[in-house]
Amino acid sequence: MTTVHANGIALGVESFGDDAAPLVLLAGGTTMLSWPDALCERLAAGGRRAVRYDLRDSGESTTTDPGAPAYTLRDLAADAAALVDALGGGPAHLAGIGVGGTVAQVAALDRPGAFSALTLVGTRAVAPGPPDDDLPDHDRAAMTRLFALPMPDWADREAVAEFAAAGAGILGDDPAAARAVAARVWDRTPGTAPPVQMANQMGMVFSALDCAPRWRERLPGIEVPTLVVHGRHDRFFPLGNGEALAREIPGARLLVLEEAATAIPDAAVEEVAAAMLALG
Repeated sequence: MTTVHANGIALGVESFGDDAAPLVLLAGGTTMLSWPDALCERLAAGGRRAVRYDLRDSGESTTTDPGAPAYTLRDLAADAAALVDALGGGPAHLAGIGVGGTVAQVAALDRPGAFSALTLVGTRAVAPGPPDDDLPDHDRAAMTRLFALPMPDWADREAVAEFAAAGAGILGDDPAAARAVAARVWDRTPGTAPPVQMANQMGMVFSALDCAPRWRERLPGIEVPTLVVHGRHDRFFPLGNGEALAREIPGARLLVLEEAATAIPDAAVEEVAAAMLALG
């Protein structure tokens, strides 16, 4: 684990594989731990240098005031391009998961020369707030149950981990895996102030970000090879969102994980890694 200075800020990064190998830059869904260790290790074994990093206001990256971020989605996209430059090695395969997938889309559109390929996992083409009329919104029943969960004591590591496990169960993910990741995220969070912990655990920063102007209509302008990965049982961003991305990005491949929901389960790591390695 190290810190890289790019675009005027500090980004917490972790590398897997040979520094001289082709680069896969993994934009976390909130923190870098959105990307499973096993997937990073499999990419490295496949001859890639896999680098996962924390977005602003999460993990070991620059944290200021997650409740009122003084930056936009496009600043996060610029961070990704600047990180590629800082790491060296030319254009990178950029991958984003969840809300990190919105960062990846905008980065590929705004900074096309920085990226050689694109992987989008469990994401959609509009953010934040309601989707376009032709896109499925969050599963209403699941969201009702999620919002009914009482907020944990953010200073209590075990309470935060149990909260994450309960949410994962509602979304169809593995509660034990979510509990373990939440505990690791808690350990990496700079302090126990509720806004900071919520930003790290729940991605609350994105609800306050300026995401204008829209970028969905620009998706046909993405020219790099693209892989869209989506869980069949995703209740947060239902599958129709991934299908739309694959339709609208020229030549994109859609990989549907038949047994997955929002997270990449261990059983799907080999399939996802193989598809990413094939992309370049």
